[in-house]
Amino acid sequence: MAADLSSSPATPLVAVVIAVRNGAAFIEEAVRSVLKQGACLAGVVVVDDGSTDDTRERVAAMRDPRIQLLSNPGHGVSSARNAGAALVPEAGWLLFLDADDRLAPGALDHLLRLAVQGGEPPVAVYGDYERIAADGRVTGRRHLLRRRRAKPSGLILERLLSGNFLINGGVVLVSRSGFAASGGFDPALSLCEDWHLWCRLAALGPILYTPRHVLDYRVHGASVMMGGHRRFADFRPALERIYADAAARPGAGDMPLARLRREAEVALMTYCAAQAFRNGGRWTGVRLALGALKHHPRRAPYVAARFGGAMAGL
Repeated sequence: MAADLSSSPATPLVAVVIAVRNGAAFIEEAVRSVLKQGACLAGVVVVDDGSTDDTRERVAAMRDPRIQLLSNPGHGVSSARNAGAALVPEAGWLLFLDADDRLAPGALDHLLRLAVQGGEPPVAVYGDYERIAADGRVTGRRHLLRRRRAKPSGLILERLLSGNFLINGGVVLVSRSGFAASGGFDPALSLCEDWHLWCRLAALGPILYTPRHVLDYRVHGASVMMGGHRRFADFRPALERIYADAAARPGAGDMPLARLRREAEVALMTYCAAQAFRNGGRWTGVRLALGALKHHPRRAPYVAARFGGAMAGL
């Protein structure tokens, strides 16, 4: 099911897709971080979803033959990513970078080496990240966590059904064959569409983890996930889609789905609380965290750890 993994990381194997709408403030930095990745890069596809600022002009002015600029106005982030992935068919691996984030130096090469290291071919591999501010300053302290814990690796579907721990597509290298078999991103979803895809991929085979810092994740008030303090209700369509999707939970009879769904609900509530706190809404964050505790008191250690991490800048 996986793509041919015999190629060296020196071979151009990875295409990076950046879906963007009104991302002029950060798009050049994002694209430059991709172009610096080296020989493993097959190309970067920037898919404009109807920008009304000068995003397209900024990308076009970069004049690098590895950049493809595609217009896909008004169809949404999922459709944009699917369209971008189709433009570089020679790339056996895909990474979906948000337009306000940036790849760490050597990120693609490191992820690709993990993907082709031998054994059962993974459908995807993922790394870790650090938070940065709007001006690019590192503000997070996740390096402290990476020394003490490892994220799930291998057959991780059950863990993913209990909550999304892959921050976004910028930390994940996806095999093209796995992406095709999973059906790609669901165009009906505009939030947590990546979580739905990760579950479908995890149902197909192993997803491997490396603690390597591969992404700078930008936290700013204008981002999709931070804007206006997201509520649990915003993510409910994705939750319903995942738990209704047989392809995202094969062998469901062997899984404690009711418990996993409850844990996923608490994870989303806690995420909303943590993001509100990080975005300056401290009392909103506290209120949402208390709501998560009330919803599932037995998950108090999880809520405390995640919200405490936000308070500590992790």
